[in-house]
Amino acid sequence: MYYVYILKCADDTLYTGITTELERRVEEHNSSEKGAKYTRVRRPVTLVYTEEYPDRSTASKREYEIKKKMNRVEKLALIG
Repeated sequence: MYYVYILKCADDTLYTGITTELERRVEEHNSSEKGAKYTRVRRPVTLVYTEEYPDRSTASKREYEIKKKMNRVEKLALIG
C-alpha cells in the first residue's frame, strides 16, 4: 500500500509526498536527516491529509496532481 500525504509545516506551508510507511516517514520529516530538505528547515510538521493507493504508479500520479496542479486554496479545500 502506498500513501499520498500532506504535511503542514511550522511556517504554515504545505508539503506533499508519498510513502509506504506513513508513521515512519512523518517521524523522518520531524527528526531525521532523511526528511525532505524542504521540511528540515520548517519543523515541526503535522500530518493533515492522507490517501491510500495500491501501487507506486497511481500514488505518484496523484502526488503530481496535488503538488503541481493544485494551488494552496485547492489543497486547503482538499484537506477540509
